[in-house]
Order: sequence, then C-alpha cells, then structure tokens
Amino acid sequence: MYVIRLADGTLRVPQSLSSDDGRLIGNAYVEISPGDPEYDRWLPESLTEEEMAERRRRWHDDNDELEREFLAFKAERDG
Repeated sequence: MYVIRLADGTLRVPQSLSSDDGRLIGNAYVEISPGDPEYDRWLPESLTEEEMAERRRRWHDDNDELEREFLAFKAERDG
C-alpha cells in the first residue's frame, strides 16, 4: 500500500489493524491533512493518483518477461 497525495494536499496513509496475537484484522487508509503533526513525515513518501496509475501501468507493461521466466521455472519444477 502506498501513501496517496490527493489534489487538495490531503494524504491517504495506509494503516493496518492486528489482533493481540499478531493476526491481521484489516487494512485501511486514514486521511491526514496539511497541518497534522504526522503530515511532514508522510509527505516525502506520497504519490499522486496519477503517479500511482503510471506505476501500475508500467508494472503491467514491463511484467511480461518476468511472467515468462516464472512460468518457465514453474513448468520445469512441476515436471
């Protein structure tokens, strides 16, 4: 999950909730506005929604070779 910077400057920061024994209960985003004490900490890690979409597109487009290698490895392993 990534920190998402919205057009108005608000940050959507991922947050996980786990049980006392460490099991994951859920993932969500919390919104942090400019002026919040945590804002400056998360801002350098943030991406705009457009940057996120571009990363997803690049990952999808550039993934073909990796997928071929994985499938070849899996076929060899599975016999």
